[in-house]
Amino acid sequence: MPLSLAEFSELVGLIYQGPLESVPFKSALESIRRRLRANYVTLILRPPSSSRSGLMVNASGDRPVEREADYSNYYYALDVFVGLPTDHVVTAEELLGRRWRESEIYQQFLKPVDVSHALGADIHTDDGVECRFRVARSHVEVNFNESDKAVCTALLPHLKRAVQIHSQLDLIESERKLLAGTVDRMLVGTIILDERGAILKTNDIAREMVRAGDGIREVNGAVQAVGAAENRELQRLIKQALNGNTADAPAIIEAMSINRPSGRGKLGVLIRSNPLGEWSEGQRRPSVAVFIRDPERRSEASVEMVRRLFDLTAAEASLAIALANGFTLEDAAGQLGIRKNTARAHLRSIFSKIGITRQTTLVRTLLSSVIWLG
Repeated sequence: MPLSLAEFSELVGLIYQGPLESVPFKSALESIRRRLRANYVTLILRPPSSSRSGLMVNASGDRPVEREADYSNYYYALDVFVGLPTDHVVTAEELLGRRWRESEIYQQFLKPVDVSHALGADIHTDDGVECRFRVARSHVEVNFNESDKAVCTALLPHLKRAVQIHSQLDLIESERKLLAGTVDRMLVGTIILDERGAILKTNDIAREMVRAGDGIREVNGAVQAVGAAENRELQRLIKQALNGNTADAPAIIEAMSINRPSGRGKLGVLIRSNPLGEWSEGQRRPSVAVFIRDPERRSEASVEMVRRLFDLTAAEASLAIALANGFTLEDAAGQLGIRKNTARAHLRSIFSKIGITRQTTLVRTLLSSVIWLG
């Protein structure tokens, strides 16, 4: 056996830990490098091409990884150790024979960084991910043997599954960032609570509100209203959402308003439960979302987006946004530094282009459009 059961188990564990690491798979690749007496072990998660840069993780011990950018920008096009049989471990000599050491990439790129022998496999997951696993040895080492290939062959199915897990986690995180960014653009504060009601995560807007302490605050890791009576109501609604948070229950949605000691407009608060998934174990998971809206915060719609969406001029788009943010025509004119008669002329032009006749209709049209999501 090239590896003991304990050694193999340790390597497999590191592979499945890989998707959770800040540099994915770094620990597993470094362990493989040591066990195979390699100077480099590389996992190319996204092969480079003329239309996009590559994404690779390198393990090289104390040796600095040299010329990685050179490979992504140029030498990938000269690489002859590509197109390997799917899920099958081969050496460069097996695949290419004499062409390996005669190739431009070997002479110009690999030989100068002390790479003599190469072993690898191409991985293709069921959801379309293509990545490349490569192991390299120095000129002072012997070539890879059947025992080395057997180690990599045994690890390859686990690496493939772990890469697929990494891909799925990356997809989920991308969707989360997209949706969180949309909520941020709408100037909604978001506080996520776990199954005990403790704060798991807040967005920037909620952090500002909590830090200000004007109506809502954080106490011992929990969200609270400043006023005693309002805090009792807030805690009751949160507890109600937590208690009804079962897998087969619909989401519980409640709302309330919170006064602010500063005398500014009341905060609007919506509490929404996040029911458990069918197989969720429910530990430290998002269980309740608290959404907070400050009516005095001005939304930041893009002038260019409004201009394109409604075929307005830049000046007309700026006026329309100001009106949608609650300014009167006179106040909007002052904010934009134009005369009131000029603002009236812009408003008439806006009405004509959109096909409306009332300012309230304009505001409703803008508020229900996609401009706040950009």
